[in-house]
Amino acid sequence: MAFLLLLVIPFTAVAQPKVLTADDYARAESFLGATLNPLVVNGSISVTWKKDDTFWYRVTTDKGNEYVLINPAKKTRSPYTPTAEDSVSMRSGRRGMPLGPPTAVSPDGKKEAFIRSWNLWVRDLATKEERQLTTDGAQNFGYATDNAGWKTSDRPILLWSPDSRKIATQQQDERNVGDMHLVEPTVDHPKLKSWKYPLPGDSIVAMLHRVIIEVDGPRVVRLQLPPEYHRATLGDDISMDDYKWSPDGSRLALASTSRDHKHTWVRVADAATGTVRTVFDEVVTTHFESVSGWSVLWGSEEIIWFSQRDDWGQLYLYDMKTGKLRNQITSGPGMTSQIVKVDEKARTVMFAAYGREKGRDPYFTHYYRVKLNGRGMTLLTPEDAHHSIQLSPSGAYFVDSYSKPDVPPVHVLRDADGDLVMSLEKAEISKLLATGWKPPTPIVMKGRDGKTDIYGLMHVPSNLDTTKKYPIVNNAYPGPQSGSVGPRSFAAARGDRQALAELGFIVVSIDGMGTPNRSKSFHDAYYGAMGRDNTLPDQVGGMKQLAERYRWIDIDRAGMWGHSGGGFITAAAMFRYPDFFKVGVSQSGNHDQRNYEDDWGERYQGLLVKNADGTDNYEAEANQVVAKNLKGKLLLAHGMMDNNVPPYSTYLVMEALVKANKDFDLILFPYQQHGYGPHNNYMMRRRWDYFVKWLMGAEPPKEFQFKPPTMRPM
Repeated sequence: MAFLLLLVIPFTAVAQPKVLTADDYARAESFLGATLNPLVVNGSISVTWKKDDTFWYRVTTDKGNEYVLINPAKKTRSPYTPTAEDSVSMRSGRRGMPLGPPTAVSPDGKKEAFIRSWNLWVRDLATKEERQLTTDGAQNFGYATDNAGWKTSDRPILLWSPDSRKIATQQQDERNVGDMHLVEPTVDHPKLKSWKYPLPGDSIVAMLHRVIIEVDGPRVVRLQLPPEYHRATLGDDISMDDYKWSPDGSRLALASTSRDHKHTWVRVADAATGTVRTVFDEVVTTHFESVSGWSVLWGSEEIIWFSQRDDWGQLYLYDMKTGKLRNQITSGPGMTSQIVKVDEKARTVMFAAYGREKGRDPYFTHYYRVKLNGRGMTLLTPEDAHHSIQLSPSGAYFVDSYSKPDVPPVHVLRDADGDLVMSLEKAEISKLLATGWKPPTPIVMKGRDGKTDIYGLMHVPSNLDTTKKYPIVNNAYPGPQSGSVGPRSFAAARGDRQALAELGFIVVSIDGMGTPNRSKSFHDAYYGAMGRDNTLPDQVGGMKQLAERYRWIDIDRAGMWGHSGGGFITAAAMFRYPDFFKVGVSQSGNHDQRNYEDDWGERYQGLLVKNADGTDNYEAEANQVVAKNLKGKLLLAHGMMDNNVPPYSTYLVMEALVKANKDFDLILFPYQQHGYGPHNNYMMRRRWDYFVKWLMGAEPPKEFQFKPPTMRPM
């Protein structure tokens, strides 16, 4: 018997779980942005252009902040002292802080429009005199309102004409749209908050009555169109980018989109009479989106239009009088992402695009110029990197900032042909490197078809021991409107991915098939299959490929976490791949599109269609339908005052898990919305604890306290 005890005691000692200390967490905390971002000097520069194409910007030196004035024509730089006007601009614009109630200032800077009691008003900025422009606005049938679905701000949604004499907007009808309700708990009677929130399949949704308002009258000119759906050519909200004024304000071009996003019409309205002429339209089988936007050349009566009709995002030139296609402007692989500047006199367009340069990361942005006839394509930003630019008022120069996730930024000045004029700054990261920081590793895998390259970033512990095995955590966002990785520019920190890696994890983010900025077919990979697919085949396949490539990845200990759409995919991963994913943290997930706002679901899942048996085409995509498959450890979290993704989606998953007799963990934030505000650090700590305990098999420090963020002077 004594011999048996001797055998058991050593085994028990070996089985004791690893313990992470507060010092381990504090070390990981030191890899968050609050600590790392200040260690990057001149990582970005924000230039202020003057009318003569000179400009100034702020740099950080050993002496503190200094200001530099650049003269592109003379290729000179000199010290600069910001004026009082510059200081006002910095205070009002750079920090993004509103200076007063939500208003829309006219182009001449003399008037501002605002909403009062569902009507549109205008205020003279010099005299403060106010005038009412509309009188028939009513509750939930107001002018220029921004209160449909998850948007509930007081800002006016409108577009001033260039001469500041007219306003293009809409009277938005939501009088019979269904309500969304949230209850804010108090020590007294709880407060009910209600607003209009249409859902997929609703027979009545927000409708737009498009109008032009003559400010001097005032006079309301109603466009001769039936009410149109609350839709845009890009995004899940109405956009003033779909309105284009002629220089003299006599005409207004506009784009209208069908409820299911499959049909778009381009029209021109007479601003005086409200008569409308349809110029051309486009029909697609899945969903249409104008990634780069569109532009009108009023002098030559032409329209530059974005389309993915050849599977890539291209620009096309249309005759505005006849509606006929003149020619294709861009061609070949790549996604045009922005129309930067159109030079009508030179008949050229400057634009940004992804994926046009072979052998480079297809998510790097480059800038180009091409003639409107499709000839003379010129690459303006040649370096193999992700570029962003700041264009001078004349278009003769631009500041080009370029970097990679693992290469710090360089800032240069170029002329309109892309030729280098001056080197400006290089980011200094020696202090960052001194902390032991290492950049994330760009990763390339094969998608579900075994042919298509998919891309991502991998974060490993800075003290990686290649003889050990590390659990892998996927921080995912499935799209379809965006992806997991985010911008391909340099960043000292990307959320808490590196911090989590420092605790002893491999952390990856992968842009799977079904996310944007590639081909149309790539983006449409899971159209109509929001839950069953959700990029999960690519996430799982990509993680397995990495484990084959790097022996220190323990693929048998795989986890996932995400927020919003990332919360949706995380729960789906735990339910649909229960033998692969062992631990998941699902935050604020839109688990069932039938109780998320109508535009997003109908854009990517299609219109809701009810079947004879009482089911519909959305049901199979809902997470609660497969919640019974859960095997691993799942933490659900949601803000109870979330007016973007109402918490009822998570409640449905909770109910399904209870009915299936499944264990799960839950955090509810009673007063928080879609983000958790002051409780973000609490959520991060609980997320770390969850992976440490259940994926690593270690014991986290009890109730670790993050340091509060420190505010630094701007």
